[in-house]
Amino acid sequence: MSADNFSGLLGQEAKPSINKLTVHTYPCTGQPLQSEPLVLIHGWGADSGTWELILPELTRTLNILAIDLPGFGQSDVFKLEAGACSEANTEFSWPTEHYLDAILAIMPNKCSIMGWSLGGALATALAGRHPSRFSNLITVATNPCFTQQPGWSFGMPDKIFKDFVTLFNEQPAVCLRRFHALQCRGDTEERKLFRLLQKGVTERLKQFTDRKKNSYCHNAWLRGLELLAEIDNRDTLRKLKIPGLHIFGEVDQLVNLDITSEFEILNSLQQIKIIPKAGHLLHISNTKKVASSVLSFLKEKRYFLDKKRVADSFSRAANSYDSVSRLQRQVGEKLLNFLPDRVPQNTVIDLGCGTGFFVKPLANKYNSATIVGMDLAEGMLEVARSRHDSIDLWLCGDAENIPLADNSVDVIFSNLTFQWCDQLPLLVHEISRVVKPGGRVAFTSLGSKTLSELRKSWIEVDSYVHVNQFLDPHSWKTAFSQAGFDIEDYEIEDHKLTYRDLSHLMKELKDLGAHNLNAGQNKGMTGSKNIRSLVSAYDKFRDSRGQLPATWQVIYGVCTLNV
Repeated sequence: MSADNFSGLLGQEAKPSINKLTVHTYPCTGQPLQSEPLVLIHGWGADSGTWELILPELTRTLNILAIDLPGFGQSDVFKLEAGACSEANTEFSWPTEHYLDAILAIMPNKCSIMGWSLGGALATALAGRHPSRFSNLITVATNPCFTQQPGWSFGMPDKIFKDFVTLFNEQPAVCLRRFHALQCRGDTEERKLFRLLQKGVTERLKQFTDRKKNSYCHNAWLRGLELLAEIDNRDTLRKLKIPGLHIFGEVDQLVNLDITSEFEILNSLQQIKIIPKAGHLLHISNTKKVASSVLSFLKEKRYFLDKKRVADSFSRAANSYDSVSRLQRQVGEKLLNFLPDRVPQNTVIDLGCGTGFFVKPLANKYNSATIVGMDLAEGMLEVARSRHDSIDLWLCGDAENIPLADNSVDVIFSNLTFQWCDQLPLLVHEISRVVKPGGRVAFTSLGSKTLSELRKSWIEVDSYVHVNQFLDPHSWKTAFSQAGFDIEDYEIEDHKLTYRDLSHLMKELKDLGAHNLNAGQNKGMTGSKNIRSLVSAYDKFRDSRGQLPATWQVIYGVCTLNV
């Protein structure tokens, strides 16, 4: 299918138009994994044909759309509208946003998107700008920022990149040959890949010998190189709210594998997959491994927290919370002992203060400090205010968006709150923003093993998610270390609470406000048959005393922001 007339999308000034942007359709040959298609975007110097070998693997369970970018494959090139400027002055320098808008215009209203190299950079930029249009993001051999920048040493040096652009301008055939050799280098299929790429070179070079298309086509390819240098997706990835998979080749000569360590900092929703002994063309040399990674990723059920539901749930539980918060008290008292008594402090915040149980002990410990109680749930704060009228300030706010000034807090105390934040990089960034250099953060959070018995029991009943899902406990230590904190204490401890029967556990979770708050769970009522099945499955965990155990994995962390 093709799209005509993009002129209405773009501004009123000299704007690009296109006669035809080609999208190749490949229907699913088996049972579709998802109703939405997967849209593929190729890299520079290629076209949609780059996906030829992997398509049979993907189309077994997916409907595929493969785009030819402007000036590549069967797509026409962008041109400036008549009268905007003379053909001789056409520099193909219109904004990146226009390029992205034109691609977006041919996208389905909802889809997953996958890009290789430049295509991955474009896919990421699109997902960041229009998150409601995309369910998943997949990139292959894609650097968040292709060229080196201040604070980013993982890109191509500026001089090398400029020399490449110059060579393309002057000798496209030589440039493409060298580029292909670099793409193949190190791969176990290096020679085979190079021969394969060279077969298509002749056809591509014809585009530069056709006088009618030469100027526009050459500029289209140059614009593709410019996009590689212009697009910086680091901040986009940091804020991205949709799940992502980023696949890299172990011996890629164009993408520094060291960037994989940065993804945990950028966004905890983004997964990394490294294909051993593969280069830049891993989707060609390792089709089965790449396809398998893609399909496994899309099959996963990923559910994330709905903050409004979290706030509403804890507000409703405010009056019952203290009567059932035995674990919270025990854990918080231990955490309080981690904090030193004699440190300079002016402002201490209880982040996620709940009903305010620990604000008084904090005030006693730091009697000269301003004490701030903050919570996401207004209902919890109402109870806290009524009990502790001597506290200096109460704030209703999200830990991922703390309503305090930069470098304004000396001590953050946070007990079993961080697990309700699903954007780890954003949370840690906010904490590092408000904490003074040398300031301390003492926190506890729930780990991924929490309520494992209940989770395993539900798996035997149905495929829905019924239990809150929390981050791996080591994620917190990594995130704080990489954000510039020195880790002073870090412990992982499994707390076992026991219950007479399942109904007592479920009631306690409800009274705590900690029942299932993941977005995407079953919205309907759980039938009596499923409840009986759940009870039967959980009974397998009964201990020798006839009690039902429930594991709460608790992470204790104390860290100091580097001066």
